[in-house]
Amino acid sequence: MRSAEVTGANAGDTLSICSLRVGTGLFGIDTRQIREVLGSTVPRRVPLAPPYIAGVLPYRGDVLTTVCFRALLGLQCWTGANCVLVFDDEQNEERFGLMVDGIGGVIAVEPSALEANPSGLDARSQELFDGAYKLPSGLMVRLDPQRLRPSRLAESGLFGGESGPIGRLKQERQGE
Repeated sequence: MRSAEVTGANAGDTLSICSLRVGTGLFGIDTRQIREVLGSTVPRRVPLAPPYIAGVLPYRGDVLTTVCFRALLGLQCWTGANCVLVFDDEQNEERFGLMVDGIGGVIAVEPSALEANPSGLDARSQELFDGAYKLPSGLMVRLDPQRLRPSRLAESGLFGGESGPIGRLKQERQGE
């Protein structure tokens, strides 16, 4: 897991952060990490998928697995259309979408303004959050898309993936 440092930026550079809203929270992702933003869309639900999988979407001739950020935060998922941000992982092996309530503007921040996660955060929040920026309008939590990959969420076992109840049920059935 990475600490709350900014990679690829020199001191004095500003970062462009795309702000997004989920519930009452303000979150941000480095714009260089976003492949595309899809407008209002409704993913098709996948039977027996963990709760954090919002569903799948057709995307440029492929199928895009979409993660529901509301579910990761323990909030009730929307049943209507949401905005989806599209990401590629660092090795371009896992493309996925992140479903959020809405996209705000682009905010310029100094890399040195990023503060580490507080040590008192619960394990789920520590897994998801990559630090925070104090803005005049309030706190903006930084997200690292690599932490939000569906395969990584499943491996962590904190969000009901393969290490969660469904995964344990599968393991029990294989042992019979």
